[in-house]
Amino acid sequence: MKRYGNLYEKICSMNNLILAHRNARKGKTHYTDVIKVDSNPEFYLTEIQRILKTKSYQPSKYKTFIKHDGKKDREIFVLPYFPDRIIQWAIVQVLEPIWMSTLISNTFSSLKGRGIHQGLIRLQKDLQHRCETKYCLKFDIKKFYPSINHTILKSILRNKIKDSNVLELLDKIIDGAPGIPIGNYLSQYFGNLYLSKFDHWCKEQQHARYYYRYCDDIVILGSSKQTLHKLIQNIDEYLSTELTLTLKQNWQIFPTFIRGIDFLGYRCFGLYTLLRKSICKRMIRKLKVCNPFISHDKNMILSYHGWLCWCDSFRLEHKYITKVL
Repeated sequence: MKRYGNLYEKICSMNNLILAHRNARKGKTHYTDVIKVDSNPEFYLTEIQRILKTKSYQPSKYKTFIKHDGKKDREIFVLPYFPDRIIQWAIVQVLEPIWMSTLISNTFSSLKGRGIHQGLIRLQKDLQHRCETKYCLKFDIKKFYPSINHTILKSILRNKIKDSNVLELLDKIIDGAPGIPIGNYLSQYFGNLYLSKFDHWCKEQQHARYYYRYCDDIVILGSSKQTLHKLIQNIDEYLSTELTLTLKQNWQIFPTFIRGIDFLGYRCFGLYTLLRKSICKRMIRKLKVCNPFISHDKNMILSYHGWLCWCDSFRLEHKYITKVL
């Protein structure tokens, strides 16, 4: 396996830091820290370059808050824009092509060109092989991000990177919090890399041809219940022994074309696709009270239009979108 070196100077280069600031500030230009850096970018980016080159960077203390996400409460970790978020963007801009090369094509979370709708298209296409996709195994991992083992993650990073300065920098960020903090820009990459070995194991050793992953939500299709029941037993053992992760015990195996696959915000039945019920209810509730003459509401309407145009939703579109646009 090829390992990459001579990466630290690329991360520290002023051109890379300028681009990192430009990318990290998108949608955040009203933030106090962003305004501060914008007031004198040459000074602040030179300071980041200095602390990186002298290896004096220490991750800032996290601020945390609880986000209510549907039925779940998630602890979100936030780092200051300067210098932490800029540094994380600078790292990703150099390492992303290396990391992307290790991932299978059927993982769709937080990756360029591999969003929700790309995953939906792939799933819809594969469901045309009806004999091979009769049944669906759907599962996720218990408290995935907080359960990520630092030692295993560091070992995975060393499989592709040999630059000691880069590894030292990544180790500092990893050790800044237990598990992997939700909210870090790097966390989405760490999560994908941590499960990359599992992806390859499922595809190459367990011969799971129809395999799809979005973060830790995983769907595997097969021709028989017996095959999928055996597979979930192997998966439970693998996650526990190789990655110190726990499989949620609410996993399900069910007929694909009768029940539909609830994944990526939609329910796929093969011949047609519906919007997920919870998203549909939330859309109806919001659009019933929205004012189409307020620009903010129009943005929300267009957002839901973006959801609906990817599924069979003529009636919903006509009733709640077309009339108010």
